[in-house]
Amino acid sequence: MNLKIAFFLTYIQNMLQSKVLIAVVVGLLVFFIDIGFLQLVKPFLDKLSSYIKKAALASLWLITVWTLGTLFTYYLADRLNIHAGVNQWVMTILMIIYFTKTVSLIVLLLSDIYMGLRKVIRSARTSRKPESEGKAISRSQFIRKAALAAGGVPLSVSVFGISRGAYDYCVKRRTIYLPNLPKSFDGIRIGHISDIHCNPGYFKVAVQGGVDLLMAEKTDVIFFTGDLVNYRTDEVKEYIGIFDKVRAPLGVYSVTGNHDYGSYISWPSEEAKRKNFRDFLIAHKELGYDLLMNEHRFLEQGGDKIAIIGIENWGKGRFPKFGKLDVAHEGTDEAAVKLLLSHDPSHWDLQVRPDYKDIDVMFAGHTHGFQMGIEVGNIKWSPAQYSYKQWADLYREGNQYLYVNRGYGCIGFLGRIGMPPEITIIELKRDGQ
Repeated sequence: MNLKIAFFLTYIQNMLQSKVLIAVVVGLLVFFIDIGFLQLVKPFLDKLSSYIKKAALASLWLITVWTLGTLFTYYLADRLNIHAGVNQWVMTILMIIYFTKTVSLIVLLLSDIYMGLRKVIRSARTSRKPESEGKAISRSQFIRKAALAAGGVPLSVSVFGISRGAYDYCVKRRTIYLPNLPKSFDGIRIGHISDIHCNPGYFKVAVQGGVDLLMAEKTDVIFFTGDLVNYRTDEVKEYIGIFDKVRAPLGVYSVTGNHDYGSYISWPSEEAKRKNFRDFLIAHKELGYDLLMNEHRFLEQGGDKIAIIGIENWGKGRFPKFGKLDVAHEGTDEAAVKLLLSHDPSHWDLQVRPDYKDIDVMFAGHTHGFQMGIEVGNIKWSPAQYSYKQWADLYREGNQYLYVNRGYGCIGFLGRIGMPPEITIIELKRDGQ
């Protein structure tokens, strides 16, 4: 029975990797949302003149057709010569439209459920005559208006998330105490960023502001834990002059993320895809980052050594698994402390903690905190937590630590709601001091 379940889950997972299937599923969802929204606004349209009503209906269905067309061309944008920035902004606008419609429909549905239950309860408790038809119609109109008004909330929040939330860089400070940290490294300050996702649709002045904020911290070393680009390497060209300003006395070290391999678009040939990754390696040299491809480096001070271990992307699910921690880890025994750069936080529980007890701290990103959530005091929630056990901030199991950065940039929706982009400053201290 377990084998059958495992086979079924594997089959479903493989199906979900099909871009065409995803487009079909989302397309059907869009179609049904638009049918429901049409029913929501129909009473208001019926009050309009015949000409205006036809124009409004045509506009609504035009949005549906445009959306369906966009879904099926999204992954072919490169072949159709659609500018990457335009592509991302179109998808962002569509997300806002359908987020707004969905909220309105949910409010209407909940109201209908409430009114239905209320009617049933009243019928069971009393024989009072039903309310007049006129009042029922008035209540129905009120509910529909309330549902449409509720849709304005996600619209306003989304606009704020795009204009302000996406660039409201937040500095998170954490201190990690390690009993085996050499004295010469006591107090070392690490800058950590992740998931830049270079996109032509960004406001570059604001992106530069985040880099300036990082540089003002004057950290000793900087880690970048992957996803430099969205889909293809040439996206980074416009940002070389911004991110090559990221410097630290002990160096800037980086690793690859799942988006850096060009696996999310259709290439004319395998050679074109390989060239894209070769260009990615060249871009890293232009940035001046030390890209660790299943290898390690030593930081030396006062005769002491700590190891920086970096692997290619490795994580659960359908994402690329090119990381070879055994190769990268080999030869690091002489280091008193080992720091691992690995893009996907699921790697920590799946391999690092069970098999590499001597890795003191792992640095990751990948989740973006879903670019949406709530963090107020001790309350921390995001849809990301339903996919990842460790999705943001600092985690500890025994003597091992994991830090998950919420990300510097955006993917898909070009905004952030309640989950600002993050610059992390981590200070390592000797335990007990």
